[in-house]
Amino acid sequence: MIYGEHNIVLQTHKALKKAKELGLDLVEIAPHAKPPVCRIVDYGKYKYELSKQKKTEKPKKREKEVKFRVGIEQHDYVNKLIHAEDFLAAGYKVRIQLQFRGRQMAHKELGFVVLDRVKEDLAGVANVDLEPKLNNRNILMMLSPLPKEKQKRKFRLDDEEVDLDEAEAEMSASDEADGYDSHDDDSHDDEAATEDSAVDDSKEEK
Repeated sequence: MIYGEHNIVLQTHKALKKAKELGLDLVEIAPHAKPPVCRIVDYGKYKYELSKQKKTEKPKKREKEVKFRVGIEQHDYVNKLIHAEDFLAAGYKVRIQLQFRGRQMAHKELGFVVLDRVKEDLAGVANVDLEPKLNNRNILMMLSPLPKEKQKRKFRLDDEEVDLDEAEAEMSASDEADGYDSHDDDSHDDEAATEDSAVDDSKEEK
């Protein structure tokens, strides 16, 4: 039983008696523990705090990321598009990111060629929410899945089973082996900030 800073083991009837003496309630908070754990609280206040906590908890982000480079090999390119298709087919938005290395920045147009190719290859399963946009040493593009009934996959059969956790682990291992810089990306920025940046840049260009 937990009450304030006290943490003691009591028989159930003694714990209930103690709660009544305090004018409070005995609430089971870990029924599967051995022994089960209860807390002496004001039950109404306890429920309110729980509901408040649930409201403040952020929902899991329904977004995945796939990274490319300018000189990506055909085999790696196809593997990454297979994973991108898998994520889109599962209802995730997909952030496509192309990272430049060193002197590749002098030929940014080659990066846009790669992303335009990605956009075309995924056209059967995705809408483009954010067109390819240069952001520091990266080019970013955001895709969202087409409705399930409109999706036409190019790289995998529609009824083929996919383990998304396994696909993501494989892709992360591949990115690490290829030397993708996790500190030089914008994967932790939210989509709205990226879109705002794109709008601001377009105003400057005008």
